[in-house]
Amino acid sequence: MKARTILLNLAVAIIALIVLFPLLWMLSVSFMPTGEAATFPPPLVPSRFTLEHYQDLFLNQGMGRYVLNSVLLATLATVLALLFTVPAGYAFAKLRFRGRERLFQVLVAALVVPAQIGTLPLFLMLKSMGLVNTHAGALVPWLASIFGLFLVRQYALSIPDEMLEAARVDGASEGQIFRRVVLPTLQPIVVTLGLFVFLGSWNDFLWPLIVLTDQSNYTLPVALAALSREHVQDVELMMAGAVVTVAPVLILFLALQRYYIRGMLAGSVKG
Repeated sequence: MKARTILLNLAVAIIALIVLFPLLWMLSVSFMPTGEAATFPPPLVPSRFTLEHYQDLFLNQGMGRYVLNSVLLATLATVLALLFTVPAGYAFAKLRFRGRERLFQVLVAALVVPAQIGTLPLFLMLKSMGLVNTHAGALVPWLASIFGLFLVRQYALSIPDEMLEAARVDGASEGQIFRRVVLPTLQPIVVTLGLFVFLGSWNDFLWPLIVLTDQSNYTLPVALAALSREHVQDVELMMAGAVVTVAPVLILFLALQRYYIRGMLAGSVKG
């Protein structure tokens, strides 16, 4: 039994090392002197630690502006998505209105439609509204999602109807019930949905690439792709840019993973 446990732990450690190796190598290369990563065999650790690539990114390549753009867009996308999606999900779960079930079925059926199909119509619509090459245009796809609405609805179904009725009998309005009873109960799924939206909008490449044409409006993934075209031979600089792009969302995910797991597990067992 003990040998089996040791083998299992060893297997888990090997798998974890394989999964983490690209991230660790990316971090290591970002501290190498220029050209060292291109030698053969590729070194695993820098012969000399240097911060020159990070200094180049922020002092010469304008990385600070791209970080601010990504932080601004991801934060606004998260706030707006929660503002629209959470009340809608609660309404589909607990409020009675005509056509509720049929409308929800139509929305769920729309989940199978690839998002890329709506890219061109959405771009043409935003162009007619003058929102192309603006951060407002980049935010539009994140304002509400059917998947987020589905997550919130499934979690809200676990709220006892008796608790809501008791609040109504005590004279609470629907707004007060939502703020004081529903929102605290929905905390795990709200954090999970917020994390989904933040990570998705932070890492999104295709839509910002289409809608943002001015380089000063670029987000980190788009800026990194543009940088790679200009510095295709500078592997160390690209790895430093990748670290700047990945590190914030990785830290955020690790900090909130407890809520994320609770939200996903709860949403998976509610009918």
